[in-house]
Amino acid sequence: METALKDKDVQGLHYFARLIPLLDRLHEVGCKRDVAGNRQLFFNDYAKLVLLYMWNPLIGSLRALQQTIALPKVFETLGIRRFSLGSFSEAPAVFDPQLLKNVIDELATELRPLSLNPRLSEIKRTLKLVDGTILSGLGGLAKSATANTCYTTARDGRRLHGWRLHMQLDLATFTPGRMDLTGARNAGAQREHNVLRASLKAGCCYVGDCAYSDRSLLEDIVTADSSYVMRVREDISFEVVEERELSQAALDANIVRDAIVRLGGPGAPAMNHPVRLIELQVQLHPHRTRKAKKGVLKGSCKSDRLLIVTDMTDLEPELAALVYQQRYSVELFFRFFKQILGMRHLISQRQEGVEIQVYCAVIACLLIQLQTGRKPDKRTVEMMGWFFLGVATEQDVIDHLNKPDNKGVKLRAAEARWKKRFG
Repeated sequence: METALKDKDVQGLHYFARLIPLLDRLHEVGCKRDVAGNRQLFFNDYAKLVLLYMWNPLIGSLRALQQTIALPKVFETLGIRRFSLGSFSEAPAVFDPQLLKNVIDELATELRPLSLNPRLSEIKRTLKLVDGTILSGLGGLAKSATANTCYTTARDGRRLHGWRLHMQLDLATFTPGRMDLTGARNAGAQREHNVLRASLKAGCCYVGDCAYSDRSLLEDIVTADSSYVMRVREDISFEVVEERELSQAALDANIVRDAIVRLGGPGAPAMNHPVRLIELQVQLHPHRTRKAKKGVLKGSCKSDRLLIVTDMTDLEPELAALVYQQRYSVELFFRFFKQILGMRHLISQRQEGVEIQVYCAVIACLLIQLQTGRKPDKRTVEMMGWFFLGVATEQDVIDHLNKPDNKGVKLRAAEARWKKRFG
C-alpha cells in the first residue's frame, strides 16, 4: 500500500525552471492528427511527468504520479492537469522521441570537462566508451515478435523480453554522446558491433570489450579516420610480425608483451592497417558470494592475462592500457542509470515510450551534473534524493559537495586489504 503524498513531500521543483522552456518547444509535436483539438497530454507534459517520476523517490508508480499532479505546488510549477492511465499509455505513439536529443545537446553545451588522468590528454581524439545493456521488460512487450526483444529463456520456460540500449559514453563529460535502442536479442543488424558500425564518426577513439573486436569493425573504424582500443578474447588467432621491447614504465604497469600482429589464422586476409597487441597481467579478485570459500574464484574459468588491440602503433603501451582501463566507467554509468534513476522499471511498453524514458534519464543526469559540477555518483544522488524528500536542507547538499575527494585514499586502503587477505 502506497503512502499518500503531501504537498511538502515534493521539493526541488525549481530545477525544472531551466528545463521547462526547452521542453515547451515540443508542445505541438504529435498534434497534427488531433483535428478535434481535444488533446490535453502534450509531448512537453509527458516528458515533464517522466522526469518528475525519476526525480522523486516517493513516486514509484503511475498512480502515484497521478496523485502528485493533483498537488497545488506541482500544478503551479509544471502546469499539467490530471491525466488518465489510458492517455498516458497511448501518448508515446504520436510523439517523436528523437526530438529530445535537441534538449540533450543544448544542455550538454553547458557541461565543463571533468578532471581526468593528465596522461589521457595525450590522446588527440575524443574517447568514446562503447557498451550495451539490457532494459528488461514484460513478456507482452509491443512488437515483441518483430523487434527481436526476446533475449533469453527462464528456467521455467518463460521467454524474457526487453530492449538493448547501445551507448557511446563521452569520457570527458561522463555523458552519452549517442544512444541507440534496439530489441534485446544480440544478433544481426542489432548486434553490438553492427550498431556501432552504423554510427562511426571521425576524430574518435572507441574503447570497448570483446563484443566490439570484430575484424571488419576495426577496419571500418580506421577507414572512418578514428582509432580504437579494444579487448580481444584470449583464444584469438594471430601471427606475430614484430616483437617490441618493453620499457621500465611498461613493466611497472604489468605489461608483459607489446607486438605488431596480423589478426586471424593462417591464410586470413591482411587488414587495412597494422594492428598492435598489448598483453597485461592482471590480478584476479575472488567473486564474493555468501557461499564462496576464502580465496576461491567462483564462476567460469578466468585468466590473469588481458589482451587489447589498437591501431595506434606509436602510443606508449602503458598509455594504451590506461585508455582501456577507462572503459569500466561506462559500467558505473549503467549502474547509476538503472539503479538510481529507475530505468529497471519501464513505465511504457512501447518502443517510443522506452526511448523517451531513456532520453529523460540522460536529461536528469545532465541536470545533476550541471547543478553539482561533478559526475553523478551514488552518494551525491542519494543526498539530492534526501533533499527532494525534505529530509536534507540545501546547505546539507552544499556541505556534501564541498567535502574533499579522498577516493584515492580509499582505493589504496581497499587494495591493501585485498593483498593482506588473499596475498
